[in-house]
Amino acid sequence: MSGIDDKTRTELEAAAFRRLVSHLRERTDVQNIDMMNLAGFCRNCLANWYMDAAKENGIELDKMGAREIIYGEPYADWQAKYQKEASAEKLASYEINRPKEH
Repeated sequence: MSGIDDKTRTELEAAAFRRLVSHLRERTDVQNIDMMNLAGFCRNCLANWYMDAAKENGIELDKMGAREIIYGEPYADWQAKYQKEASAEKLASYEINRPKEH
């Protein structure tokens, strides 16, 4: 990425992140367990990473607050509206593939 200064790089990364979050908010049909099984991360991972970044910058943000930022609404509300029960097959795959830090 030659020719891009740090400030511009940060702005571009922030814009890409906002677009990812917006996309995930629109794709309520995509379940977190499917994301975890296919990509190794999900909306909750993004919320955890956001929370970690806040703490690194001296900002107190709890898990539910970070999830509300990512989901665009309280996590419990999103779960009630969109989360489906995972099949035994998906749960088994998750147990095999789940990241250690999740």
